[in-house]
Amino acid sequence: MTHPRFLRAARVTAAGLALGTLLLTGCSANPGGAGKAPAADVSALLTIPREDMATFDNNFNPFAPTVNPLVQQAIYEPLLVFNPAKGDTTPWLATAWDVAKDGRSITFTLRDGVKWSDGQAFTAADVAYTFQLQKKLKGGFDYLKSVTADGKNKVVFTFTKPWSPALYDVGQLPIVPQHVWSKISDPAKDPNTKPVGTGPYTEVDGFQSQSYVLKKNPQYWQPEKQKIAGIKMLAMSGNDAANLAAVNGDVDWAPQYMPNIEKTYVSKDKEHRHYWFPPTGAMINWQLNTTKAPFNDPQVRKALSMAVDREQVAKIGMSGYAQPADCTGLSGNYSTWKDQDLAASCTWTKLNVDEANKALDAAGYPKGADGKRTLKNGKPFEFKISVGATSSDWLSVANVISQNLQAVGVTAKVDSPDWASVVSGYEQGTFDSGIVWSANDPSPYKYFDTIMGTDTVKPVGAKTTDNYHRFGDPKADTLLSQFAAAGDDAAQKSLAKKLQAEYNDAAPVVPLFSGPEWGAYTDARFTGWPTEANPYATLSVRSATTVLVLTNLEPRK
Repeated sequence: MTHPRFLRAARVTAAGLALGTLLLTGCSANPGGAGKAPAADVSALLTIPREDMATFDNNFNPFAPTVNPLVQQAIYEPLLVFNPAKGDTTPWLATAWDVAKDGRSITFTLRDGVKWSDGQAFTAADVAYTFQLQKKLKGGFDYLKSVTADGKNKVVFTFTKPWSPALYDVGQLPIVPQHVWSKISDPAKDPNTKPVGTGPYTEVDGFQSQSYVLKKNPQYWQPEKQKIAGIKMLAMSGNDAANLAAVNGDVDWAPQYMPNIEKTYVSKDKEHRHYWFPPTGAMINWQLNTTKAPFNDPQVRKALSMAVDREQVAKIGMSGYAQPADCTGLSGNYSTWKDQDLAASCTWTKLNVDEANKALDAAGYPKGADGKRTLKNGKPFEFKISVGATSSDWLSVANVISQNLQAVGVTAKVDSPDWASVVSGYEQGTFDSGIVWSANDPSPYKYFDTIMGTDTVKPVGAKTTDNYHRFGDPKADTLLSQFAAAGDDAAQKSLAKKLQAEYNDAAPVVPLFSGPEWGAYTDARFTGWPTEANPYATLSVRSATTVLVLTNLEPRK
């Protein structure tokens, strides 16, 4: 991951509607900002709110810690796009790829005729340079031995060992132009205010702290698919403001959690307003810091899990949109990978207060006369559940868990400072527990690696953006290595079942629910949206499939 996972799901805020109204007034009355001429014809722009950014920085650097909206979807493009809603892959900057029989390399054939937005040709050298810069600035891709250009239209990725998850890992990294970035003295900090990309909408126009426009790339390789004039991004103080914008008809695309969406949004214009929440989102986990007792005991983790009413979590915290998790740990994105027999036999992911109490008793955490449990050192069995103050959906989830745990004599206090404070606790390993968004790649490899792989475990005090709970399992390591080396689907599916079994035994985290991919829209001004009947992409504005939507939409005739 290039940024903390939970930020992608910090969807709901308790920000006041008054502020949201103020923002909307400023945006819709004068798109260019108070006292300035509009940057573009607002009626021709696809308008999208960003609910977790109250302001934008004039920074379009794809390597920045906090990336501006659509930088990695509309400005820069990947070699391929995997669509979890349909399970298919669309060639993009690459037209084909060949995986070596020994699994140690992949050769991509690049698309002819692609130009950067400044008119220079896109070449294999750009791809090789991007990975060199990515590893230097952001790390990762440890399995990559080399990335080399083979002429102008082929790129060879060579690995240190057979690595089957590499196709989508390397294939979906957005590519940057070597002729631009190699001349930047400090690529990590340069704001890149005039980005050069291959994407459909690269031209930054009318930048303001609360809005900006992306206009058409004049050199786009698919000009026939640039049917919308441009994109207008609106910074919102939180989900309340973003939802108000959607309800008022001030935005076309509302990719955020919206409670009671049928009543609050669709009912206002049933002819044009629609939503679709495919269950392809990541698994949402309650992560317990396993460096702290008693969370280092799998029996305690399982006992706490059995005290959680996931049906209540989904109904109250997620408005009934989400599906409760099971002991495979896999979200709806991995339906073809799931061991259905194991899922049918789950115990510790089902509500069972009696068994939870028995398990805590057996583990040595007795109840006192007041009904409250104590730790082995005699101190109260209490801890915090940390969630950012702006995420009212996850705060609701945490409050349900807190109430559920009272039935087993455990006190969990919901701690809700700003997300920056929560992030610090997660990344440094000082937190007790938290609600966390997990990895969600085309295969379950990265999910299990960041949940159980010892290579992702960092000591307390060392920053990490994965495996916040700091759990490693050597048995999982062996299975993960075998999975990465497996070259065929059947072998991977078999190993995935073994990983699920190990997950069931170890209970590294407490899975809560399979996250939906949020997405609502109005087709009053633009048509061609993905739907359940035509799932060519999801309705996320933060995924690789976003570019598929941007190149399919067109103004209503």
